[in-house]
Amino acid sequence: MSKAKKQEQTKKELRQTVLSEEELVADLKTNILQMNSELGVNVGFDVACREMEIAGRKTAMYYVNGFTKDLDLLQIMKSLDAFEKETKEKGDFDIDRLMDHHLFYLQVTTEAKLRQVYYHILSGRVAFLFDGEKKAIVVEARQMPARQPEEPDIERVVRGSRDGFTETIVTNTALIRRRVRDPRLRFKLLQVGRRSQTDVAVAYIEDIANPALVQEITDRINAVDIDGLPMAEKTLEEFLTQGDWNPYPRVRYTERPDVAAMHLFEGHVLVIVDTSPSVMIAPVTVFHHLEHAEEYRQNPPVGVYLRMVRYAAIFTSLFILPLWLMYALDPNLLPPWLSFIGPKKMGSVPLVAQVVIAEVGLDMLRMAAVHTPSPLATALGLIAAFMIGQVAINVGLFNPEIILYLALAAVGTFATPSYELGQANRLVRLFLIVMVAVFGLPGFLVGIAAFLALVMRTKSFGRPYFWPIAPTNVQMIPVALLRAPVPAKRLRPQLLDPIDPDRLPDPYAGSAGGDTSGKAVAGKAQYGNVGEKGPGQDRTGAKSAGIAGDDQRGHGDGGRHGMGHSGHGDQNARAAGETLTGETDFVGEPDYTGLLEPLRWRKHRRGLWSWVKSKVGGARR
Repeated sequence: MSKAKKQEQTKKELRQTVLSEEELVADLKTNILQMNSELGVNVGFDVACREMEIAGRKTAMYYVNGFTKDLDLLQIMKSLDAFEKETKEKGDFDIDRLMDHHLFYLQVTTEAKLRQVYYHILSGRVAFLFDGEKKAIVVEARQMPARQPEEPDIERVVRGSRDGFTETIVTNTALIRRRVRDPRLRFKLLQVGRRSQTDVAVAYIEDIANPALVQEITDRINAVDIDGLPMAEKTLEEFLTQGDWNPYPRVRYTERPDVAAMHLFEGHVLVIVDTSPSVMIAPVTVFHHLEHAEEYRQNPPVGVYLRMVRYAAIFTSLFILPLWLMYALDPNLLPPWLSFIGPKKMGSVPLVAQVVIAEVGLDMLRMAAVHTPSPLATALGLIAAFMIGQVAINVGLFNPEIILYLALAAVGTFATPSYELGQANRLVRLFLIVMVAVFGLPGFLVGIAAFLALVMRTKSFGRPYFWPIAPTNVQMIPVALLRAPVPAKRLRPQLLDPIDPDRLPDPYAGSAGGDTSGKAVAGKAQYGNVGEKGPGQDRTGAKSAGIAGDDQRGHGDGGRHGMGHSGHGDQNARAAGETLTGETDFVGEPDYTGLLEPLRWRKHRRGLWSWVKSKVGGARR
């Protein structure tokens, strides 16, 4: 048989098995023969078939060893025994009664298509086939091999949660749901891979995320036609981003549930792949890769400082070695105050070769450290630091300055929060070194221009990668580049075009960098800031502020929520005025400045009550 005919025969068998749309038949023996042949029951040892007789009907039970709980299997057999006794009393075999009154499990369903039955069995569920029935009962009784959530190695924080994603998709969705108890949070389950049938979940908040974005990501996942996802999320990413030779990552990876939840609230979409502890966040900009959870676990000034240090580290990793090489090759470019830069004595190896060898050698050491067992890693570090670096300097092969600046560049690379971005920056650094070595200053300038052009033309799911700098959005630049106080981030990123652009009610804007003109000092109340609990006061700031628009004359409900009293008329209205402005002249014509523009209740898109105001007067609907 020719090679082409063999390939055609293989494709035909694939369509008849993995992609088959055949259904179960009423004859149990026929079903057993076909399923045993396809699942390799008599060949392998993991997929098992248990034939038995229940209530006078021949039955076959399929399961995978290692995926099912022994206690659940025992309970299922007890339920079948009780069903058999009941059937003998009533005289009829009712499969619906078996499901509704005996198999008391969270997930029990029926399947008629063979392909779906295969999928359920190989996913760890238990399938029952009955003689005379054209559908199988599938019971959720699996226990997947999994590890417990633990802190990720890459995204460690000094203060914060210590749980991280695992290789089990159900555990990962539960960790996210624990932080986002929103009824509109959706986990859309898909299967990718003709043979692997890997579970992929698309997570988003329905009334925040742009439906077009969700549909685009879902369509791209459904369009993936491959036999399997052996490398899980990385294989899928190359299909989603329509993989090319651009080194910069178009999605962000995280192993922290709190980081994933934070991006969900902004309007991002998560892609969770089974067997992977990393969750994809899309779409993203380059500045999303520069954020770290540690910044949001500290006060805003400390967070801004950490962000600035991180920017300096990334700048160092990209440019310090090419700049040093450029000045060392052409000392005339050095200004007088930088005259100390450059080698005082040339080594035996040409300067350019020293830089390239040092760069490649550092990568070799990093790879060796990754593949070295932990007990030997310390010894490897000592060998690298002393026996290689120091000896190379002492014998005159390398210049000490090269080792210094290479170490600074390496520290800057490891200080990059995103591992993928750090690797991309390393390639750019090598490119700039080559351009400087060949063309000098013009090569460095051309390399910088090519680098900026690459970053600015990159898109993540159609969104500009360098937003909000290119294209420029002045309002969002401080929010994207700095660690702004959370109350100041009132709007979600416009880049995502979310359904609900507001993250916070408008009254927070005055206290968080919004409109603070006139008397609109938001949050100043009789008992401190809005939201702080005073005597008999509800802690929710929105209720304290709410009586200003809903009950200026002090109805009982407004007084009860605002100051802990009820039925005191104007006194409550004055209390409401104090809550918002710190004064008692709210009765009558209020001063519509700052927060006291026309306020009114509106119903939120999710049915929650919140405030809205118009910057030019009047309420925004």
